[in-house]
Amino acid sequence: MRVSRLLLVTLRDVPAEAEIASHQLLLRGGYIRRVGSGIYAYLPLMWKVIQRITAIVREELNAAGAQETLLPQLHPAELWQRSGRWQGYTAGEGIMFHLEDRQGRELGLGPTHEEVVTSLAGDLLQSYKQLPVNLYQVQTKFRDEIRPRFGLMRGREFIMKDAYSFHASEADLRNTYLDMDQAYRRIFERCGLAAVPVDADSGAIGGAASQEFMVTADAGEDLILLSDDGTYAANQEKAVSVPSQAVQLDGAAMELISTPDETSIDALCRSHSWDPSQLIKVLLFIARLDDGSEQPLLISLRADQELNEVKLINAVGRLKGQEVLDCRPIQPADLDRQGVNSIPLGFIGPDLDDAVLSSARSWTKQFLRCTDRTAATMERMVCGANQPDQHRLNATWDDLGGTPKGLDLRKARAGEACVHNPETQLIEKRGIEVGHIFQLGRKYSEAMDSRFTNEAGKTEPFWMGCYGIGISRLAQAAVEQHHDDAGICWPTTIAPYEAIVVVANMQDQTQAELGESLYNQLIAAGVDALFDDRKERAGVKFKDADLIGIPWRVVVGRDASDGIVELVERANRGVQKLPHADALKGLISTLRP
Repeated sequence: MRVSRLLLVTLRDVPAEAEIASHQLLLRGGYIRRVGSGIYAYLPLMWKVIQRITAIVREELNAAGAQETLLPQLHPAELWQRSGRWQGYTAGEGIMFHLEDRQGRELGLGPTHEEVVTSLAGDLLQSYKQLPVNLYQVQTKFRDEIRPRFGLMRGREFIMKDAYSFHASEADLRNTYLDMDQAYRRIFERCGLAAVPVDADSGAIGGAASQEFMVTADAGEDLILLSDDGTYAANQEKAVSVPSQAVQLDGAAMELISTPDETSIDALCRSHSWDPSQLIKVLLFIARLDDGSEQPLLISLRADQELNEVKLINAVGRLKGQEVLDCRPIQPADLDRQGVNSIPLGFIGPDLDDAVLSSARSWTKQFLRCTDRTAATMERMVCGANQPDQHRLNATWDDLGGTPKGLDLRKARAGEACVHNPETQLIEKRGIEVGHIFQLGRKYSEAMDSRFTNEAGKTEPFWMGCYGIGISRLAQAAVEQHHDDAGICWPTTIAPYEAIVVVANMQDQTQAELGESLYNQLIAAGVDALFDDRKERAGVKFKDADLIGIPWRVVVGRDASDGIVELVERANRGVQKLPHADALKGLISTLRP
């Protein structure tokens, strides 16, 4: 491709909308252009990157036995209603774009395809003899992000590879899950990315086990916790650790103490010289369940710990046997709306009586009590006395009605000891999620009554797996991990072009002819090359070449009359001056070993 014919519009200034380096460089390099909030056009250079990534994905998934398909983007509401997810995905802050057709039938634009593919499997896969089956697709997805940002990282329209596998047994599902894990590792390695597999929460997709693949980058939205011996990694939503030891209180009898206006942990510790690990903090949350009920939560944890809201949602879901649609802190205005006015905020203890909810208008009139293990294992504690300006010192769980069952509700933190080996510690990094694999189990096949006939002649639901890669997000993550102050440094395997021939002065016939010859020889050798034949200043061409990040650059300049060119490697800016034949031979052997 000749640059004079390429749709290439580069920018010298950083666009105001771009907050992180990769977003800035993709805009400046003419790879993408914003059409609307969270909506981007993939310009020719970017589309070539997408195609290269997709080709690698296809090769690895085909080799793993998966079959490519293409599923509809418009989903009838009935499918999602059968799985029980329509309300959660469309109501309130749900992420599904939805609409009505001219007959008044509800439809959604697919953010994910579990419902569609599970319905098809129920129709098409009748016998265990047809299993296992692994289907994948590469297509555009739609999610109504509350706050689109960071370009392709969190957009409302994006390109994704998703795959779904169907099995006759859980053991067979696990085998395919492991196969896909290995395929994913090969994909990210071939794309030139340092991707870390981490234990992850299954989130709204659900399932028994899941693993994310994170590209480490300072701009990553996710916090990853890793053991310093390299044997454990998890995102913060899932991570576990050994908490620090609490500072013990003296073993005196429980007493009431006056704490006027001391409604915060900091205020209590300042006034009484307590350590936060000696206190229990009690939080009030409201959980909205899939049966439509609103369940008040009374959450107790050691005051030096932070609540992990994802772990809380999962714990509530297990305790109630229902899906939790959302979970949020209770605000004073919520209490006013419910007519609940007898809760002494700032002075609540773990034993707050359910009677305070007796006047609630729509909430369940009994707390679901959730106690973190750090609180449940405390021998003596400081906690609220359930009356204004009063706390209890040296309280025990026997004083409060009995020791509760401890749950894992806290956030693991860097510097804490690892569960698998207390001699090791957690360290933290930022990461960008580029892939996620799930063992879904039978969640969707049971909900949608998608069944097959087993060897015994009985019908049973499929075992299912789900496997996603954000293709467009991966492309931007590669830029986040591979750039410098001059621009992008694409890994060769996913770069839009492998090499660029830059003629410093197209008015010089010798330079122009040598540049043309080198470009044609690269094309003949199967190298995907660009030829910068523009009648621009050499400095403009060099800056553009650095900005768009083509891995190799052949510069034809003033030494062309002597047959000498420069061979520049973009990643390390290494420069070699070589006879043009040697430069060409070396470049071709590097790209086509």
